[in-house]
Amino acid sequence: MRMKLHHTKYISQRISRDLVNCEFVEIRKTKDEISAEIEKILDADIEKEHDLDEKVGEILDAQEEEIELLNADYRQLFWMTKKRMANEFGVILNNEDRFSDMAHQVLDYLWEEDYIHYTCSDNQVKNVIFASIDEFLKGFELADDAVTSKIKNYKRKLIPGTEDYDLVYERLYEEELIKRGLM
Repeated sequence: MRMKLHHTKYISQRISRDLVNCEFVEIRKTKDEISAEIEKILDADIEKEHDLDEKVGEILDAQEEEIELLNADYRQLFWMTKKRMANEFGVILNNEDRFSDMAHQVLDYLWEEDYIHYTCSDNQVKNVIFASIDEFLKGFELADDAVTSKIKNYKRKLIPGTEDYDLVYERLYEEELIKRGLM
């Protein structure tokens, strides 16, 4: 599953929780400080992909007439162009490779800035971070489905996109993530 900007808060909390609970990692800052830094790293990675998507969109918009004339599939052209330009923007498109790279970035930052200390191999700690990301995203879809179902059964009807809907969704979503052990 693809990571989105609104996931980073929850994923960073999950990673920091898992690092705090890890017996071979010594925590040198507060859990909240660690979460904040992890969230910045994840946000920066997602922003790079967003910038890539915008550039690809601009390129295809400039070729709109030719695309229509050739009756080409816009989605396929978008993906092919994105794939070709990904290296230029520093974006990894394969999710497993991308999450592994994010885990390395998080580990490197936390170690270099003295947020954590460990005496085991880098790979062990990186695997804790990677597993946190991977497990969260797998559980996200199930949690999202449960929250959507609860909102549909609400006594008062909530309209997606409204402030009330967003507040209720976020509250129920956090409860569901806690219930599932994802946060």
